[in-house]
Amino acid sequence: MVKLTIVGRLSDGLCLAKGPSSLNEEHENFSFYKRQGEFILREISRGALPPSKMTIRADHHCFNYMVENGIAFITLCDSSYPRKLAFHYLQDLQKEFENFDSSLIKKVTRPYCFVKFDGVIGNIRKQYIDTRTQANLSKLNANRKQDLDIATENLSEIIERWRYSEILERPSTSTSQAVSPIWCSPRLEVIAMKWTPITVAIFVVTVVLWATIIHADDNFMILN
Repeated sequence: MVKLTIVGRLSDGLCLAKGPSSLNEEHENFSFYKRQGEFILREISRGALPPSKMTIRADHHCFNYMVENGIAFITLCDSSYPRKLAFHYLQDLQKEFENFDSSLIKKVTRPYCFVKFDGVIGNIRKQYIDTRTQANLSKLNANRKQDLDIATENLSEIIERWRYSEILERPSTSTSQAVSPIWCSPRLEVIAMKWTPITVAIFVVTVVLWATIIHADDNFMILN
């Protein structure tokens, strides 16, 4: 069964509409799956997921999405729900969405404020609740020999990939700005690196001269 629907804009990853849900909005599962759907939209928006169609497995559910004209249509279904029907549902949403003026969609600046489409989502969703209706059976039986050529991936793998990309994008500390644990200050370290060799050289020369003078005095005393 279709449990959750999110329609979003790819240019900025903004959620435009969500329509009714079979999940109670006050239930923790609703917020959990809603956040997952919003995460998927952001990943599509930033180019981390294919900008076409995909099925994403999440526990005992599946997120199915399709992208058309810069708009992503995402739905959450039970894993047992026919994937073919899920994409028919998304296609119906996409066709209805095209009837709206694109200039109105561009003006939306806050999440889930395109409420005009919420009612459309609700009406279309009702048609896909029962998979055994004649209309849905006809959709399932049409072109049965043609398999859906749609990529499938686990949500856990996508999240792990996102975490890895976040680590790589963190600004690294430049080695030139690293503070020495010995000198505790970049300025002191520069001074030390500049003058330490000179100081050592002067010390060595002084010791050699001092040893030479002492040795010369000893020889003089022996001769006398």
